Amino acid sequence: MSDLEKLKNKLAHYGQLHLLEFWDEINEDERKELFEDLSEIDFEDVTNLFRRAMESRSNAQEKADERLQPIPADRRGSITKTSPAILKSYEDAGMEQIANGAVAVLLLAGGQGTRLGVPYPKGMYDVGLPSRKTLYQIQAERIQCLERLALERFPTRNHNFEDRRKSGLIPWFVMTSEHTKEATQDFFAQNNYFGLNPEDVIIFEQGMLPCFTESGKIILESRSRVAKAPDGNGGLYKALKDNDILSKMESHGIQYVHVYGVDNILVRVGDPVFLGYCLAKGADCGAKAVEKAFPTEAVGVFCVCDGHYEVVEYSEISLETAQRRNKDGMLTFGAGNICNHFFTVKFLWDVIKKHGCSMRLHVARRKIKTAWAGSPESGGEPIVGLKLEKFVFDVFWWSQHFATWEVRREDEFSALKNSDGAPGAEPLPDTPTSARRAYFSLHLRWILAAGGSVVDQQGNPVTEQSTLNSTLPCEVSPLVSYGGEGLKSLVDGKVFKLPILLSVPQEDKHHNDVLKNHCIGINNLINTTLK
Repeated sequence: MSDLEKLKNKLAHYGQLHLLEFWDEINEDERKELFEDLSEIDFEDVTNLFRRAMESRSNAQEKADERLQPIPADRRGSITKTSPAILKSYEDAGMEQIANGAVAVLLLAGGQGTRLGVPYPKGMYDVGLPSRKTLYQIQAERIQCLERLALERFPTRNHNFEDRRKSGLIPWFVMTSEHTKEATQDFFAQNNYFGLNPEDVIIFEQGMLPCFTESGKIILESRSRVAKAPDGNGGLYKALKDNDILSKMESHGIQYVHVYGVDNILVRVGDPVFLGYCLAKGADCGAKAVEKAFPTEAVGVFCVCDGHYEVVEYSEISLETAQRRNKDGMLTFGAGNICNHFFTVKFLWDVIKKHGCSMRLHVARRKIKTAWAGSPESGGEPIVGLKLEKFVFDVFWWSQHFATWEVRREDEFSALKNSDGAPGAEPLPDTPTSARRAYFSLHLRWILAAGGSVVDQQGNPVTEQSTLNSTLPCEVSPLVSYGGEGLKSLVDGKVFKLPILLSVPQEDKHHNDVLKNHCIGINNLINTTLK
């Protein structure tokens, strides 16, 4: 029996023979491409995945209200309800582990910027800061600043400071997808890894899953290629296994991992306070949260469901439960998920060894370009199909020592998901404009808190109240300050006129080139270089 006959028999067995519908019409190169594409698919596995996903979707339609409990009070912490002394102890504990080389950060960067209107990875997006830095660069520079702060606070006796700094304290693991890996690798290389040691940036790829019709038929993207999509940010755990990432971490002495999504411009990469809090709680995994802006905000919330820690999506609870409040007036289920997590390496090993095959599957209905849609007249037009995905937070179910840490939204969370849209159109949330405003607002507040004064173009003083959702351009380079620290000696008693860009000497040439390329007069920008 020929290889083609064997493939036909397999496809017929799993009800997928339609995938060869165009076989007689395509050329030899296309036939080879399609044969290889189909040969890589484990049809038994994907058939079971589709069945499980549809069962999960059916179960998810049942409201979970009666099974929900809030996270126990002793497993919830809040930055606004913790004394400065305890916050300092958390920060010290986290910094010490960073200085010991026991912490890695892991970026979830599998998404393209399609909803932003660009054909490249989200991490390469420029939101329009004065420096024109991308999300990737901002995060890389925060890692460098954090490494410096950790070694200044906990210098290691057995290592020369500069040697230790050059080798890098915090490995950066970047999970990409088939759509983003090559572009991300090229972007990092072209930008000299933004000052990081290339050996400390480990880029790996998550898996892909076929896209389905509602009836379970795998979709052809073209006549010679199967339509596939990344398996969600919860594909992390399979990718850790397939790429032997945990062994690499252990070889570096890593014990703790900070996992976060690429699209939060305010993310505190490797946050030592969050790390120290999780260590104090003896957590095997933990999550940052922000208070929901309003009861029906479309974010998942942390809770206990059937005795297990979980994130329940807003669509899985009733309006009554979403609006329920405690005696203090706070929402009972108001801790919103922002895709910002802590894990021990031991917990991650347990997940991939014991639970990887039993993770919950979710179904997303999306427009999918296809050459086949069950009818000949659809040729090449998008159809509404199903993408199967896993969510990174679904492993909380197996946590024995979970903890949440609530932070200020205005300080730590501003997502970038949608384009600004056409002028006059109804504004969307989570746009470049909203991200840019959150960034400017945070940095203005840093300067004011450190004793600096700021005036606008007309000489009017800028107050802390006026900085909220600010459109006034103010940027502090991550190489200058990680979280507002270290600014007092630089800005106290000084008056700054907007727009402002505080940078360090090695950034000067880059900034000048950027300003020229974007036709911004250098004299119109206060590019304050800190010597």
